Amino acid sequence: MRSVKTVLALGAAALAAAGALTAPAAAAPPAPDANGKAMTWTLLADGPAGTVRVGGGPLSNAYQGDTATTTALPLLCLKVDGRPAPAGITPDFYAGWARGAVAATAPIRGTRLTGRAVADGVCANNFGTGWRMAEFHDGRYGPDLESSGGWSFWAYGDVPAGTRFWTAINDQPANPWN
Repeated sequence: MRSVKTVLALGAAALAAAGALTAPAAAAPPAPDANGKAMTWTLLADGPAGTVRVGGGPLSNAYQGDTATTTALPLLCLKVDGRPAPAGITPDFYAGWARGAVAATAPIRGTRLTGRAVADGVCANNFGTGWRMAEFHDGRYGPDLESSGGWSFWAYGDVPAGTRFWTAINDQPANPWN
């Protein structure tokens, strides 16, 4: 049987070890960011048969971001389901066809979008399976829509006019998580 003194010493050592396990490690340097800004898009036009054209417009900055990530904006979501472009839309590099539908979430701070998977999850949680964050290059054009363009795209849907939306870009550091 151990003495009370030994038990107290072992208990103190165990508490010290547990404290060391829960103590924070040295602070990691902050992750580099795109100057605290991310790219946003807006509704550019209403089109035929319940379609909309979304894109950056003159306020967007696809290279460094244009809106502070501390801002709460809707997230532009897309579900690609293979829908053909309706009559009246001729996809091109700058205004492709997204082959699906868009929708906007309620406003969310850009700082809460810590990665592409998180943003895609917000879309799926709001609209269902297959929905994800819309991306700069989602517009398709050319024979069989085999080429991808940028800057804007057409899709079915209804998004609010006069607001900006968080939109991803896969080849620039202008996302909320950058």
